[in-house]
Amino acid sequence: MRVLLTGSAGFIGSHIAEALDHEVVTADVRTGVDIRDPDALDRLLPGVDAVIHQAAKVGLGVDVADLPGYASVNAYGTATLLAAMARHGIGRLVLASSMVVYGEGAYDCPRHDRVRPGPRQVEDLAEGVFDPRCPLCGSVLSPSVIAEDAAPDPRNAYATTKLTQEHLASNWARETSGTAVALRYHNVYGPRMPRNTPYAGVASLFLSSLLAGQAPRVFEDGAQQRDFIHVRDVARANALALGAGTPGLLTAYNIASGTPHTVGELAAALAAQTGGPRPVTTGDYRLGDVRHIVASPARAARELGFTAKIRFEDGLKEFAAS
Repeated sequence: MRVLLTGSAGFIGSHIAEALDHEVVTADVRTGVDIRDPDALDRLLPGVDAVIHQAAKVGLGVDVADLPGYASVNAYGTATLLAAMARHGIGRLVLASSMVVYGEGAYDCPRHDRVRPGPRQVEDLAEGVFDPRCPLCGSVLSPSVIAEDAAPDPRNAYATTKLTQEHLASNWARETSGTAVALRYHNVYGPRMPRNTPYAGVASLFLSSLLAGQAPRVFEDGAQQRDFIHVRDVARANALALGAGTPGLLTAYNIASGTPHTVGELAAALAAQTGGPRPVTTGDYRLGDVRHIVASPARAARELGFTAKIRFEDGLKEFAAS
């Protein structure tokens, strides 16, 4: 199989390139290929059997000035790629999506069972009430596990454009009878993760602080839950996804370890691995952040044959030394 890999020079893309047992055609803005350029795509796509689409502007974003950049790269870039795939008769897509399309995760209310909360209120956050409240009775909710059939509820520009990518891929699949698989990555970490940028993931931000001799700053109370998954597990999931899916449809999979940890645990583990200063829990918050997002990886295990292999402790040890 001949595979076009967009974002091939990036953090996740570079690991996917190493994991694929196929002929790989690389495309990355760092090497002069912009997926928003139809002519560049027309030069790369002849003879390609499938596309793994990783190219994207990532991160929560700094402020509303980032909106055009996210829309241009993630939405317009994906639309341009899909149109080029249709021109060249390429019928298989693996799309890098994200857990951020869910917004908040799944929650249970002591009175109303499973509910989906709205955005957390500034008044609660300022008073240190970080867990969301029931939209029906106002009770503080308990986190549960979210599956792929949960309704999306993006809470920031990055999340909105990742969901847009899924919708565009679904449109493409229906109109071309193509096969589209969206891999909803949870918190990916590992070697080659970008550092010293406000768009980096939390693991990278913590490690950058530690390597500079500074204590990691943990927002809220540090108890927010995430599922941290190693980049090589994510790369393996992409390789498996090339053989999955149903013509005419987009199928989404949580790519997660299935074992959540708190952000505070992550900071403490990295501090221990590096011998750096202990984390500082600040109580600060960002309105675009969600509280808990814990995934069920059952569908990926059942349909892709994917389960994460790299343990949190082992992965962080490697990451801290990378």
